[in-house]
Amino acid sequence: MANPHDHPTALKDLQDSIYRDKVLRSRMLTPEQRIADVFEMAEVSIHMAHAGAMHQLATSDPDIAWELVAKWNARLRRAHDYQFYVTERPETA
Repeated sequence: MANPHDHPTALKDLQDSIYRDKVLRSRMLTPEQRIADVFEMAEVSIHMAHAGAMHQLATSDPDIAWELVAKWNARLRRAHDYQFYVTERPETA
């Protein structure tokens, strides 16, 4: 594969190749492996949110940061429950 810095389309080719490999690999997973991946990704994202809260609050107290993460999750839950978001563009008349 070409060096992404040598040719204008080489980076796109590399990205496409990585994406293709990920798709093919995920198609070979069993349902058990897929759900394990889901839980792993959820765990990583919640810890990233916690780290972000600690940084935002400039605190070293993890409990205070977890309170902020809980607040963020409550806001997301309300948005979901009250359908404050859309997944499709409304039709125009």
